[in-house]
Amino acid sequence: MTCRSISKRRRGNSAFTMIEAVLAITIMALAGSILLLGTTASLETSKNGMYGAIARGMAQQLMDEIVGSRYCELGADPYQVTLGPGSDETTRLMYDDSDDYNGLRTKPPKDYYSIALGKDDGLGGQRNSLFQIPTGLIDNWQQEVDVYYVSESNLSTKLPANQTSDYRVVEVRITSNNPGQGTKVLATLKRVLSYVPTMQ
Repeated sequence: MTCRSISKRRRGNSAFTMIEAVLAITIMALAGSILLLGTTASLETSKNGMYGAIARGMAQQLMDEIVGSRYCELGADPYQVTLGPGSDETTRLMYDDSDDYNGLRTKPPKDYYSIALGKDDGLGGQRNSLFQIPTGLIDNWQQEVDVYYVSESNLSTKLPANQTSDYRVVEVRITSNNPGQGTKVLATLKRVLSYVPTMQ
């Protein structure tokens, strides 16, 4: 074997090693990118799960408030066609029956005393600032309530606005409106309320 052939073999080996190194770096970069994408997707899933749990809790809290009120105002017609608050019922503190909540839209979500959730102390005041939910976390969320009559034979069939029955549905939604992403429903709860006439 001559010196020239050994020299060629060494050059060939070093060039092959350089190609291997470039391929190895490329494969590592691709693997790192895929791992990073997987981690990002996992974090996004965790965040969505957390937001979903918070939104369901908010929806349940509002639903409990609504179904804890009367079906209709004392002495009022339980089959009134127009559902919603009266002209004198300007805040939730004044709502005295479940249909008053129809059309409620509150952004950001507020409690019974009209204080933003995450800042309230549950007694009509604000909690210590150290224990308040961080600003911006739920500021673009909205509470929405619709109350409507449904068919007595099929409780999933919404009746036209001029018809009534012994059954109303209360639908509570928590939505999020992010710029560029549009409106997203985070949680929805529905409950059927029934009116049972008193026996004479």
